[in-house]
Amino acid sequence: METMAGMHRSCGLAGWVNTRRDHGGLIFIDLRDRSGIVQLVMSPQYGEEAFHKAEACRSEFVLAVKGKVRERSEETVNPKMKTGKVEVVVSELRILNKAKTPPFYVEDGIDVDENVRLKYRYIDLRRPEMQNHLIMRHKIVHEMRTFLDEHNFLEIETPMLTKSTPEGARDYLVPSRVNPGKFYALPQSPQLFKQLLMVSGLERYFQVARCFRDEDLRADRQPEFTQLDMELSFEDQDFILDLMEHMMQRVFKKVLNVDIQIPFKRIKWDDAMALYGSDKPDLRFDMHFYDVSDLLRDTGFKVFRSVLDNGGCVKAITVKGDAGIPRRELDGLVEYVGHYGAKGLAWIGFNEDGSLKCQITKFLGEDKIREIGKVCEAEKGDLVLIIADKPKVVAQALGELRLEMARRMGLIDPNEFCFRWVTDFPMFEYSEEEKRYVAEHHPFTAPRDEDVQYLLTDPSKVYAKAYDMVLNGVEAGNAREDELAAAAEAGHVVGGDGIDEDDLVRIYDALVDPDFGAEGGLSEVGLLGFVGGDMLVHGDAAGDFFADAGDVLFVGMGAVGALREDDIDVLVGDAGEVQFVYDVDQKFGGAVPGAGDVGDDEADFVAALYDFLQRGAADRASHSSKGRFFDVAGGCRDAFQDVRNMVFRQHDGLHAAAECEFEFFHG
Repeated sequence: METMAGMHRSCGLAGWVNTRRDHGGLIFIDLRDRSGIVQLVMSPQYGEEAFHKAEACRSEFVLAVKGKVRERSEETVNPKMKTGKVEVVVSELRILNKAKTPPFYVEDGIDVDENVRLKYRYIDLRRPEMQNHLIMRHKIVHEMRTFLDEHNFLEIETPMLTKSTPEGARDYLVPSRVNPGKFYALPQSPQLFKQLLMVSGLERYFQVARCFRDEDLRADRQPEFTQLDMELSFEDQDFILDLMEHMMQRVFKKVLNVDIQIPFKRIKWDDAMALYGSDKPDLRFDMHFYDVSDLLRDTGFKVFRSVLDNGGCVKAITVKGDAGIPRRELDGLVEYVGHYGAKGLAWIGFNEDGSLKCQITKFLGEDKIREIGKVCEAEKGDLVLIIADKPKVVAQALGELRLEMARRMGLIDPNEFCFRWVTDFPMFEYSEEEKRYVAEHHPFTAPRDEDVQYLLTDPSKVYAKAYDMVLNGVEAGNAREDELAAAAEAGHVVGGDGIDEDDLVRIYDALVDPDFGAEGGLSEVGLLGFVGGDMLVHGDAAGDFFADAGDVLFVGMGAVGALREDDIDVLVGDAGEVQFVYDVDQKFGGAVPGAGDVGDDEADFVAALYDFLQRGAADRASHSSKGRFFDVAGGCRDAFQDVRNMVFRQHDGLHAAAECEFEFFHG
């Protein structure tokens, strides 16, 4: 209600009825809009028609009023309202819209099922805390744009319909009507196009980019999210980190009126994992890990010995002043770490009287227990918690336990903002599932100069020029140095999925200097109460990358592409409909045999088709099944009919309910 400035003047207001109080000859309505709440006063002496209309008003009615602002009497001042010293005496009132009783109160701090809130999202967004999030989101993006403009960055939009890039998640696919059998991918980030912009000489670029990643939902991950995306050339690591620090300093000061200290402290990835079990540690409190593996390596306690003999580790944390924790809570902690894969939890309580509370003393002996306490810097009154398992399990389980104990002990200050740069990330991690190395960040990241020699011989030794900005245990942004020559080598390490080496070489030939990129995950920052932006993309994108619906002017990289193999298998449509999608030309170059002539090279095609038809006939007999064969060269129809007939002979009687209809697309 910013229109409340000035006394004893006429004003016009519009908004929603927050509350209504009828005192007989006097009616009070608290009128709400996104700027706040103000009290309206209706009485027959001020406007009889307005008074009678006010009698019919209820919560969430939409009103427009005219009246005069007046100062409240001293005894009626409401210090809880920003406009609590004034009220509006209404002379005219118009009901713009009536409303049914809302399913929940339009107020902060409600305890309502999230599904109800989502169903009535338009009501949920009327609540002040929700509107404040959106207002803050706007302010953050505004300050970022202003800061980057002052540092000579250009805001350039890039296309939404592009080609697939290897960035750690599956792509959302959009079929191309004018190119049957071809698909666009929604961008996981604007990676390809910002490299183009650097090559083009636009050395400082940014945009508030919408990104799409088809991956499992997590607390800090949604299918689509927003990030501040930046790229710049001809600078070094210290410049980009300093730039991001100053930008965050400005945002916090302008939006939250909070002063943050720069430069941010830095911690190497190896140290973060060793001390806190996380590459985004919450460092508002310490409680770091102690590695007691060497101390227990010669122990006769089978639990620890077995773990250590099989390449595991034993680590502990010290919880100050919690030696008196009840046994039932300790049992609860055992169950808690079990959720993160740990098979057990040992504890040592160093009581104030000098005695020990420990369930493994009989296996290790009191001297060894006290030696563990000395290594863990435990004093009288402290509690030591120990986990023994595989390194990854220990890191996750003990890391989560560290956070849980900090919450219980009140060690986390909700008003503190603790920034860190996590540096020197491993460039690759080995995927046990895929039996190969995959990029830790993405293949465009440059390796450290001293590690280039190991790219093709021992990728586990290669660390990247990548840096994550961490705020209170949340990844708030990241930066990296790009080197496309190294990316081509990295493509060999990770298997080359989605990387066209010729395209990389064409770009690299045009480069005059490695460039730096940075992204700020505005949605991730939003988890801490300061949300980020939502924008973008259409029409005037970078002078338009598209020449027509089938052509992209990206140094020969066509946006319309065939499906990758791991995207092909089965797409599930509405009402349980199964769609089998197989791009014959991508897999076999069009060389698909006819009936009775299926060679070894096509065995996986037949196996995939057979598996689909089995499911269509057996598991989904009550649903229709449709398959689409993208067979530009033709020739697979007869082979398909043979396999189809074989499947339905095995499932006699089901084929009527599970009839499969297939469409064949030809170029």
